[in-house]
Amino acid sequence: MARRVADLHRTAFVTGASAGLGHAFAEMLLTEGVRVWGTARDKARIGTGGAAPTSQTLQVVPVELDLRDPRAALRAFGEASRQAGGFDLVINNAGYGVFGEFENIDADMWAGQVEAMLGTSLRISHAAYGEMRGRGRGCLVNISSLAVEFPLPFMSGYNVAKAGLAALSESLIFESRGSPVTVIDFRPGDYRTSFNQAMAHAASAPESVPASDRLARAWNALEANLAAAPAPAAAAAALRRALLRNRSGVVRAGSIFQARVAPMLARWAPAGAVRWATARYYGSV
Repeated sequence: MARRVADLHRTAFVTGASAGLGHAFAEMLLTEGVRVWGTARDKARIGTGGAAPTSQTLQVVPVELDLRDPRAALRAFGEASRQAGGFDLVINNAGYGVFGEFENIDADMWAGQVEAMLGTSLRISHAAYGEMRGRGRGCLVNISSLAVEFPLPFMSGYNVAKAGLAALSESLIFESRGSPVTVIDFRPGDYRTSFNQAMAHAASAPESVPASDRLARAWNALEANLAAAPAPAAAAAALRRALLRNRSGVVRAGSIFQARVAPMLARWAPAGAVRWATARYYGSV
């Protein structure tokens, strides 16, 4: 097994690298000797973890990229790839949450989230995977979520996008069999990031619709879970181990309960029991 990620991958492209998991992934890769191009809607925030930039934090090559503009995003990836001489490692990490009851989320807002998180990530994957297959090396990492297995309450668009990303990874894992290109479906659980603070909320329900106690309880549970979750560096360490194994597959990461115990129990329990347990976990029963 390789000792450093740079022994396998010299260059990397990481979307959503300005904060949270993306920032932790970029920092880990830099430490491992990899040259990193990182994206954000505001490239001035790249490499800073959301803080004001300093001379010590500008090691990531900044790329301005907004998932909501797929054509511009693809152009930005292409230009970065030309600068890098091709990427050995591409990590589709960027995304965002929209919290609210499905019927109260504007249809355009819902569809826009799915198109941005899934459609644009698919376009970047298509370009990156094609380049990797042409060069005969590389690794595509799609950051999906444990929400693929345990959908988050009142986050239907997020759940759909992450499930689609996982399905894409599974398709490419099959197609890349026997080749030197690897594909990883990385499924993180909760990590202590500012994800909830950056989340969009659906417009309030009409006055004729009473406020949902379940909605409030679910939000409080999400907040409590994030506050008690591991730090993003733990996710970066899990990704590092997966990269060094140099093989395709699904990687679950997070607390022992979320990433190991719950998936194991879910394999044996009836689907109805899993749904009831999930609802109880989020205070919705």
